[in-house]
Amino acid sequence: MTLVRISGVDDFKALGERWRALEQRADCSFFQSWSWYGCLAAERFPDPVLVEATDGGRTVALALFNRVRHRFAVPDLYLGETGRPELDCPYIEQNGVLAEAGRAEALSFACLKAVASSHRLVLSGIDETTLVAARRAADLLWVRRAQSSPLADLGAARRSGAGYLAARSANTREQIRRSARFYERLGGLETERAETLPDALRMLDEMQRLHQAAWIARGQPGSFAAPFFRRFHESLIAEALPRGEVSLLRVFRGPVTIGVVYNFAFRQRICAYQSGFDYPPEKGSAKPGITCHCAAIEDALERGFDAYDFLAGDDRYKRSLSDRASTLYWVEAGPFRSHAMLLRKFRAVPGALRGRDAGDQNNLLPETS
Repeated sequence: MTLVRISGVDDFKALGERWRALEQRADCSFFQSWSWYGCLAAERFPDPVLVEATDGGRTVALALFNRVRHRFAVPDLYLGETGRPELDCPYIEQNGVLAEAGRAEALSFACLKAVASSHRLVLSGIDETTLVAARRAADLLWVRRAQSSPLADLGAARRSGAGYLAARSANTREQIRRSARFYERLGGLETERAETLPDALRMLDEMQRLHQAAWIARGQPGSFAAPFFRRFHESLIAEALPRGEVSLLRVFRGPVTIGVVYNFAFRQRICAYQSGFDYPPEKGSAKPGITCHCAAIEDALERGFDAYDFLAGDDRYKRSLSDRASTLYWVEAGPFRSHAMLLRKFRAVPGALRGRDAGDQNNLLPETS
């Protein structure tokens, strides 16, 4: 019999040990691992709520929320987030309840149902399985955003024997080759992967410089404008690099860095999380982004990974370099007496039906502007 318990967290170190033990029995993403959830956890979860499912005394599911209280409304529970933008800038994807393999939907439903009647749930970057569970668990559910998450199938490229580029379109192959010829005329390209923490932090510095320069030039603040973003990733790299879960790859020619790609390496999958590229003034055929991602893909192939995941975003280069895509959802859910803001969102959708017995399509409300 599965029992669900709701509690606070007094000892994040002890929770981390239990979380790691369940990780070994779960089909989870890097964003569900303790390397991510546990990074600066005491700061990111000032009012933690832990939902734990047990079966015969064995932990089979864990969900860690941060609670945000309101004076005249039910509290919010943020799964894997704080609810504060300045601390949630290390954006989470492939999020969800950490559940024993083969039982993800049932256990996610049990954990979400335990809190959905008394809280507004904010579930960012969840997959279809968690969406279905949330839809069943809550009276109201609103899909705030849905995004495509493209992926390159490296296992298929390896099995075909033709290589990764063979599956790309003729136009994409030509762009990749033209960019390669551009850099070859300047002396060719080399790559290096961070093996030590000092190397990784040096590459992080270089990536930050390139990333910020490119985004500021576009009139945007860039990811590193939020101080917590840098502090979070320094801590994450220190924890995850020795575990082989972080990969920073620098592509360069001579003393000039063309780009740095910061990826997560977890369970045969590389996730392309962040990057910084040097865009030459004479753009022409130079495509540093595609060139650096292709270098990272070749590196992943050589190291035996089966997938190169571009994460959420429908950018053209992601579509060109990928083979297929899944969908991630940013969802709010809760009881009928939930936060007034959530109710206003429902009323803004003409003819929307509510309630978990209304059927799947009626519970999944369309995204509104």
